[in-house]
Amino acid sequence: MYWTLELASHLEDAPWPATKDELIDFAIRSGSPLEVIENLQELEDEGEAYESIEEIWPDYPTKDDFFFNEDEY
Repeated sequence: MYWTLELASHLEDAPWPATKDELIDFAIRSGSPLEVIENLQELEDEGEAYESIEEIWPDYPTKDDFFFNEDEY
């Protein structure tokens, strides 16, 4: 399983919190690339909901990781 910013961006609008099956369903319905669906299928299914993309990909960058001032744009 590998994640990139491009692949993870397809889950930004997912209905968080969501279970593995809900995320797979969302990815299919939203037309996400096959790689996103395959990555989601490889997740361990403990029956619990994932609260955010950070639980799936801990290295997912947040706004704090970027060094620009939004107020300037």
